[in-house]
Amino acid sequence: MRPRRHEQAADAAALRAELRHVYWIGGGTGAGKSTIARRLADRHSWRLYATDDVMGDHAGRTTPEDAPFLHKFIAMSMDERWVNRSPETMLETFHWFRGEGFGLIVEDLLRLPREPCVVVEGFRLLPHLVNPLLAVPGHAVWLLPTPEFRQAAIRRRETPGEGFTWRTSDPDKANRNLAERDRMFTKRLCDETERLELRTIEADTTMTEDDLTEQVTIAFEL
Repeated sequence: MRPRRHEQAADAAALRAELRHVYWIGGGTGAGKSTIARRLADRHSWRLYATDDVMGDHAGRTTPEDAPFLHKFIAMSMDERWVNRSPETMLETFHWFRGEGFGLIVEDLLRLPREPCVVVEGFRLLPHLVNPLLAVPGHAVWLLPTPEFRQAAIRRRETPGEGFTWRTSDPDKANRNLAERDRMFTKRLCDETERLELRTIEADTTMTEDDLTEQVTIAFEL
């Protein structure tokens, strides 16, 4: 028997209350999410939860039934993942972009103490999934990098000859595919946050880490 509508509403309200101490930083690849979240955690003595760090654990806690795109991805070769498919297909079939495993993020957060506050960061924080969990709308922000900002960030943190794209037969094509996929993903985030009236910050090459940290601090009304 399905829960009645008022019971579902009560459960949703209880979940929002339990996660009231959580601050969410989502956004596109290379937007500075990790850096800003770490700065805020250090500044305010918060707990930091980086969704990238738990992807392996979450993949191991899923099944092909509840995460079909993830398990198809796991079975692919590196070229099948990054070279042979179009950026459009990569976007539509990437498991984390489809929200697979998001419930495991929520499970992890619910197991943490309510003090201190928690700042959660990662591209897995899709606006339509985070929005129902917000007791305070101002506790979430999405960083939207311009293509130039994203490429500059990626160049700073990657060493030539290293990284997963170098394990493909055509690293240049893999990187082009990824860049286009990420551009489209950022556009999707922009459209979705606008529709849901959620806060965003555009990260461009004129901004320093201090600038971005200050803008997120203002958005969180800290």
